[in-house]
Amino acid sequence: MKHIGTFLFYQVEVLDAKTREQLCFLDKVYPHWYPARQALKLDPKGKSLRDDDILQNLPVGTTATMYVRDLGPQLGWTMVFLAEYIGPLLTYLLFYFRVPFFYSLRYAFTSSRHPVVTLACACHTFHYAKRLIETIFVHRFSHGTMPLRMIVRNCAYYWGFSAWLAYYINHPLYTPPCNKLCMCELGNFSIHLALNNLRGDGSRSRRYPKPTKNPFTWLFFFVSCPNYTYEVGVWVSFTIMTQCMPVALYTLLIFIQMSIWAKGKHKAYSREFKDYPGLRMAIIPLIL
Repeated sequence: MKHIGTFLFYQVEVLDAKTREQLCFLDKVYPHWYPARQALKLDPKGKSLRDDDILQNLPVGTTATMYVRDLGPQLGWTMVFLAEYIGPLLTYLLFYFRVPFFYSLRYAFTSSRHPVVTLACACHTFHYAKRLIETIFVHRFSHGTMPLRMIVRNCAYYWGFSAWLAYYINHPLYTPPCNKLCMCELGNFSIHLALNNLRGDGSRSRRYPKPTKNPFTWLFFFVSCPNYTYEVGVWVSFTIMTQCMPVALYTLLIFIQMSIWAKGKHKAYSREFKDYPGLRMAIIPLIL
């Protein structure tokens, strides 16, 4: 570490987290991996440093030794979400139009006589079209990339379940139940807009979300992640509308996963903000 006038200069040695081989010094570019692919650590088995960590505030001496880990090929979150959502949208439509070889050839390119099947297709198409539009125009991502190896797993989940649901709902022998709908899609979209507006002025300061004049955002009075609450509501409504067992199973898995995400965000909000409302739960008002 050197002092020159009012400036402070650190000498930072970067080692490979596995082999401990010296790779470079921080003032030199390590060209083997692009920045998003690298995770820097102060300890080989410790947590990765955040992008906004300041070297002067880290527990290092005059010479800082850091360990770099290769995170593998990365893909931007916008492309990740587009890949995840375009599949269910198109897959469901293939079953709806009964493309040959999904069902018996005598049903090829026929349509169901039940209005609920058409309504289910419209709701499913609207849901994923809305997600694609939000990905392009609404969402702001705090983390810039995702490991490429995880995209195959995520796409298999979304694409596979979409095909499973679509196969049963659009089956020629499908018998529909009574019809029910809800306003959860609009509520989900309203929450995403509210979250987007938190950083609408380009500020990097952290704020927790609060209710606005939009009645759909008033759920913020009771839960930290109402977008997840509305999302679960969408699939519960879809389950009631179709009364299809694969849809019910998919809804259960969605609820479990989103409860995990919601509880994580709720704990992070409570830990970061001293004045965070104590009445709020994670995803279900007054319960969870």
